[in-house]
Amino acid sequence: MTWAKMALIEIKGITKSFGGVKAVDDFDLKIEVGQIVGLIGPNGAGKSTIFNLVTGVFSVDSGEIVFNGEKISHYKTYQICRKGIGRSFQVVKPFGDMTVMDNVMVGAFCRVEDPKEGRQRAMEVLEFVKLADKKNFFTKNLTIADKKRVELARALATKPKLLLLDEVMAGLNPKETEDTISLVRKIREDGTTLLIIEHVMRVIMTLPERVAIIHHGRKITEGTPQEVAADERVIKAYLGERYGLTRTQ
Repeated sequence: MTWAKMALIEIKGITKSFGGVKAVDDFDLKIEVGQIVGLIGPNGAGKSTIFNLVTGVFSVDSGEIVFNGEKISHYKTYQICRKGIGRSFQVVKPFGDMTVMDNVMVGAFCRVEDPKEGRQRAMEVLEFVKLADKKNFFTKNLTIADKKRVELARALATKPKLLLLDEVMAGLNPKETEDTISLVRKIREDGTTLLIIEHVMRVIMTLPERVAIIHHGRKITEGTPQEVAADERVIKAYLGERYGLTRTQ
């Protein structure tokens, strides 16, 4: 599938402070339709805060976010979801005492009101993420890998144009990671643009066309995975001095 070269989202100089500390500082990022873009950086660098700003959990102090040609910087979370931005969370947040089907139907109700339509949409997504056989399981009884898939399915049920994935592969074993990489590629092939936060370097080097790195709330560089991995600023800020020394030996 090919897409027109146009920006789906433009993040322009956004800043967010908490108690006088800048969690995000003049951050810029543009993502074109059909891209997978990675966002990396040390713990506490501001990555999840950026997701929260894009999805309306927090409001920006300055700067603006333009999605599909429309300024959404001060929209409510539910408004942004209806505009076409979905997300997963770093710590999975399923409704544990609800079934897998009901969890995904919650997402479907962003687009439909009729329970029959919601169930049909949820079933389509569960088949897509290969969880249809567990539709009647209570989510609290699932493995962490399946809980992550439920959360991903719930986000997909909202029919997002842009999907934000926050460490969706953290804690997975190699087979589960490979399966999730394949699933993310299928999501993109299905027409969804993605912004992903990951610490698993094999994922960052495999999936995105471009990667941005954030440190102390500021973007320090952006480029292809290969360019970013070779950048000395990235090694010092994210991979660490020991990695840099190892490379020179």
